[in-house]
Amino acid sequence: MSALLEVRAVSQAYDGRTVLQDLSFSLPAGMIGCLLGPSGCGKTTVLRCIAGFEPLREGEIVLHGETMSRPGRTVPAERRRIGMVFQDYALFPHLTVEKNIAFGLRATSPDERETRVAELLEIVRLKPVASRYPHELSGGQQQRVALARALAPRPELLLLDEPFSNLDVEMRERLSVEVREILKQQKTTAILVTHDQNEAFNIADEIGLMAHGRIEQWDTPYRLYHEPATRFVADFIGQGVFLPGTVLSDQTVEMELGVLRGRVMHKVPHGTPVDVLLRPDDILHDDASPLQARVLHKAFRGAEFLYTLELPGGGRVLSLVPSHHNHAVGETIGIRLEIDHVVAFPRS
Repeated sequence: MSALLEVRAVSQAYDGRTVLQDLSFSLPAGMIGCLLGPSGCGKTTVLRCIAGFEPLREGEIVLHGETMSRPGRTVPAERRRIGMVFQDYALFPHLTVEKNIAFGLRATSPDERETRVAELLEIVRLKPVASRYPHELSGGQQQRVALARALAPRPELLLLDEPFSNLDVEMRERLSVEVREILKQQKTTAILVTHDQNEAFNIADEIGLMAHGRIEQWDTPYRLYHEPATRFVADFIGQGVFLPGTVLSDQTVEMELGVLRGRVMHKVPHGTPVDVLLRPDDILHDDASPLQARVLHKAFRGAEFLYTLELPGGGRVLSLVPSHHNHAVGETIGIRLEIDHVVAFPRS
């Protein structure tokens, strides 16, 4: 698939402090990308550079084959055909829902404007509140108005800057799924910025995990979770623990739980001491297993428990167990490993 957006070796600095360093990625048309990472890693700065709000110190930003930004050249934001949904929605308080949505369509004919607004009200399910003002809406409704307003002019690219941060957890979960459906229905290419990995997994086709102004790994959610490229990615994505081991071959690693067999994701010399990543879904509860572990802690999650288990040698692992297996803290249970991807990093 050809790239609609290309960010090439972009660097940025403020007051002598480097914010972005040699950052590159591309996004095909119709795909939803995400910049994920902790606060202060440079996510929003990337978005501002793409939007045209910031000039570049180094690198290039290309949209549909046309250079939008490079040192000494910045195409104005209003000429980029880029839509943006801000963290605070930035709705006009004196305009109704339908007039907020119509705001970006002033250059179109009244008939076209009316048709597009009606279409979007239907898509975001706000037709019953079309004549209300922003203060009369819930947070989720306001978020959908902001999305519809950004989509109204049919932008080539949509940027979403922490759009769910003002909502509670349940609303965030539901809206993130709804927003993905709307973007896919409209065939909109989009980039989301967030610090919430669940949000990123719900919406994005591809995710770039950022740290210190760089992208550690740009990949699918599945590969970020199961095949992390760096120790930082392994630590940031999902839950898990590291246990010491030794690489025996390209297919085996020896550790306290026995010899793990499978494709070792990161090639290191045989005999190298490593830290092996174990996810909660790698450790299965099995009453018939000779391998035993003691329950140190358990967290009830409805359909399952998240157990913290102590191994005979003192190491600790996490395990997701169906909630009808309700074991007491201090009880010893049988466990077994089921690992397809052996993720091991040279020991720190």
